[in-house]
Amino acid sequence: MFGKKSGRDGHLVVDALIGPQVVIRGDVVFSGGLYVEGRILGKVIAEEGSNATLTLAEQGHIEGEVRAAVVVLSGRMEGDVHASERIELTPSARVAGNVHYQVVEMSAGAQLTGRLIHAAAVASLPAAGAQNQKPKEPRPLQAANA
Repeated sequence: MFGKKSGRDGHLVVDALIGPQVVIRGDVVFSGGLYVEGRILGKVIAEEGSNATLTLAEQGHIEGEVRAAVVVLSGRMEGDVHASERIELTPSARVAGNVHYQVVEMSAGAQLTGRLIHAAAVASLPAAGAQNQKPKEPRPLQAANA
């Protein structure tokens, strides 16, 4: 019923299920395991500091930003994904948006229209204020014996 097992211990923990006939219009905040077979039109955000797992089933669809420690995508996702620990894109995954990840597993057949952005790459970018500074003008050289 819940597809393939995921997680380090091989068990899929589901605390909440959004069934295939359910459409949610609005943001969803969760902790633990959330399994989506239906459709969500809004953000799906794990509570800060929780070790939450979002699983989007093959027939599931999310239109909005997603933030969770672990994200497993098999369905359609339209929006940016932020996985602080790990993201898995199964062969049936269809993602239109940027994927921010720490560790990524992408199976053959998965489709991504967007960018893969590693968390360390973002941390190494200069601060926003540093980008707006003008480069220093070179000083003219002065002759030593002038």
